[in-house]
Amino acid sequence: MKLTVCSLAPLFDFYSVDRPVRWEEAFGRRAPLHVEIGFGMGEVLLRRAREFPHINFVGIEYHWERIYKTVKAIDRANRAARPGEGPGNIRILRLNAWIAFERLFAERSVEHIYSLFPCPWPKKGHIKHRLFSREFLGLLNNRLTDNGTLHVVTDYYPYSEWVKEENDPVDFHLQAEDIPAQFGTKFEKKWIEEGQEEFFEINLLKNKHRACTVREDCELKSYKLTEFDPDKFSFEDVRGEVAVVLKDRIFDRDQQRMMLRVIVSEQHLTQNFWAMLKREDGFWRLCKMEGQHFFPTPGINTALEEIHLAAVGRQTVRHNN
Repeated sequence: MKLTVCSLAPLFDFYSVDRPVRWEEAFGRRAPLHVEIGFGMGEVLLRRAREFPHINFVGIEYHWERIYKTVKAIDRANRAARPGEGPGNIRILRLNAWIAFERLFAERSVEHIYSLFPCPWPKKGHIKHRLFSREFLGLLNNRLTDNGTLHVVTDYYPYSEWVKEENDPVDFHLQAEDIPAQFGTKFEKKWIEEGQEEFFEINLLKNKHRACTVREDCELKSYKLTEFDPDKFSFEDVRGEVAVVLKDRIFDRDQQRMMLRVIVSEQHLTQNFWAMLKREDGFWRLCKMEGQHFFPTPGINTALEEIHLAAVGRQTVRHNN
């Protein structure tokens, strides 16, 4: 089996820096910032980075296979180029786009956003999963510079009509037209093979700035328990605006340490989080486990609070609304 080795330099570790990200520091230069949502196999992201070396590009994608293929393509391009002439102006985020724009981008920091063939969620019951809702468009409006632009192309006509309906004309001036195939992506080629000749383009030009806060990290709680019986520990899952579900527990009797993995869901963010109860200096301490990546949010604090209540035998089934 041949082992493929490539540089992971384009992958950006957004957990290890202050947020929102200072993108001029991440790229080592000040330049206009363009963001592609859902870059797929990276065909357009890489092509535009080559064509516009004076622009900084951030690509957002969640599927590891697509990210891996894109990173390999970037690495091949860098190896083939002369020193200093490769596409070093790309940073990749593996993250939900909504969370990325909420937490990693400051107001008026992005000049252009584009998304080619986003998932249209065609079933009626799945419309709630569509990305370019009125609320999300408002968030993008805030992150775009004055006169910034948003470009969306879809293969599904009802989706283009839905985006038009979601747009607030006060926020964006909208232009739409039917266009031929022109991007050369894997998905576009697939639809061409199936006989589709026209696609649906939406261009949104920012009219007026909308207020929208950047979600900031919060200071996490820790607890000190004078008494705790690991054998009697019981946790009831919490439902509501913040949901906390216990998935795993591991108790090391020799080290007197219990580790708890919970799933915490709040707003658009769902996170795996490990908490720890450890006996030290005659008491039990409840806190986060070190060595994990997560956003410190009010939901994480809710999880710690509920674990504390369960540990002291005072947790009740709650629905926080």
